[in-house]
Amino acid sequence: MPAPSPASDRRGRPPLRSLAFDLALGATAALGQAPWNLWFLTVVVLGLLVWRVGGADGRRQAGWHALAAGFGHFAIAMSWIVEPFLVEPEIYGWMAPFALFLMAIGGGLFWAVPAWLAAGGIAPGHHRQAAAFAGFMVLSDWLRGWIFTGLPWALTGHVWISTPAGQTAATFGAIGLSALTMLCAAMPTLLWQARLSKLRGALPGAAISILLIGTAWSAGLARLAQPLPPDTGLHLRLVQPDARQALKWDPYWSEVFFRRLIELSAARDADRTSPDAIIWPETAVNFLLEQAGTAPEDIAAYVGGPVILGIQRVVGERYYNSLTEFSERGIGPVYDKFHLVPFGEYTPWGDVMSHFGVRAFAAQHGFGYSSGPGPASLRFGKLPSVQPLICYEAVFSRHLISGAERPQWLLQVTNDAWFGKLSGPWQHLAQARLRAIESGLPLMRAANTGISAVIDPRGNLRATLGLDLAGRIDSPLPGALPPTPWSQWGDWPAVLAALATVLLASFRRRLTVVRA
Repeated sequence: MPAPSPASDRRGRPPLRSLAFDLALGATAALGQAPWNLWFLTVVVLGLLVWRVGGADGRRQAGWHALAAGFGHFAIAMSWIVEPFLVEPEIYGWMAPFALFLMAIGGGLFWAVPAWLAAGGIAPGHHRQAAAFAGFMVLSDWLRGWIFTGLPWALTGHVWISTPAGQTAATFGAIGLSALTMLCAAMPTLLWQARLSKLRGALPGAAISILLIGTAWSAGLARLAQPLPPDTGLHLRLVQPDARQALKWDPYWSEVFFRRLIELSAARDADRTSPDAIIWPETAVNFLLEQAGTAPEDIAAYVGGPVILGIQRVVGERYYNSLTEFSERGIGPVYDKFHLVPFGEYTPWGDVMSHFGVRAFAAQHGFGYSSGPGPASLRFGKLPSVQPLICYEAVFSRHLISGAERPQWLLQVTNDAWFGKLSGPWQHLAQARLRAIESGLPLMRAANTGISAVIDPRGNLRATLGLDLAGRIDSPLPGALPPTPWSQWGDWPAVLAALATVLLASFRRRLTVVRA
């Protein structure tokens, strides 16, 4: 009886040193995400992973390679997930390592399943497995925006956001950027193993990858060179109070932060008129909307204009994370956040779990928030129509409104104090920039502790206010571009292209079997 292969045990698991290499590949791939933005490392190391999955001996081995790499990738890219548990470390600190492990292993499964599928009966053969794996990875990035309410964070395509190539998202969306990443990563393996005469080899494959990147880069530069529409003529003020999360609801400090909001909003510049609207971040005040009394009129009168702010409200026994306007007319239209953070803003089966004292720790009132009715385009005073996005909602491109109800700008109010300082706020900002590129709409971003920003309709940062700073940004509201191709087609071209890649790999294999 032959001895077991040293490359794989009888369960199909590669040796630990091989898995450690895969883990290092995934961790390196994460450095393409914000704030590091080393996109070329992501393409190179994902190319190595495609090679290893394509050459794996069976489904189990391929799945193990991708699981280890995915674990390393999400452990680095999503390392900020420990930060919410450290706001009150004496209560929740013990949960932080478990949260990071579960996030990393969960993300790793979204890489392992594509590898397992590609290495099975669908596409055996090195280059066919590689092609199928690349296609399945794109589909996996898309599905991550839907499964378990969705978490489209740290997609393989997000590495392009800060580059000119990121402008292609105006046509193909975030999933199109993932397709660019995986196609460039897979090309050396495809040409090395495919029988394409003179084109065969890793170097021609790498050259084609560079050509693809150069094409996307050039297309992005061409788009960036086009003139932008004129500004609207309206001036907005974004206010950042720097209310630290550990102190935010403390009775003394909440009053300090409220006075800071008022003072920053009311400040007058000698050479400027009052802004047309002032924007405060998510859950900006320490009282419920139903407790406001005459505060809307008083605040608007003191600061010299209407204030759009994040605030909590209650209807019966239901609490909502909301946004509204305070003006001399009182309370304006109300928007309720509808895409809530699981376990952060609501607990699954929350009505039952509340009887056991289990609550969503990011919600200040009750045992969690209730969901609002859905995306909305609102009008505040004389401002053009706007789509509000409260915090986490800005990571979902599928929530952007298009068609006849398309707004003229996007507004994100957020509290990124939950995300720490290293990577979370920067990645959240990058995804807000991507929403502007996809939609062709400017985005104004008011963040509690940073990063507040004015983002033009091509995703460029006009002005920012960094982390852990109290201050304000006064800026004209940029004009909107016409609807982008992506706003009309959505992710479907990229999704269908990924499906076609998988089916082509399978079809070529089956055709070979039939001919044999």
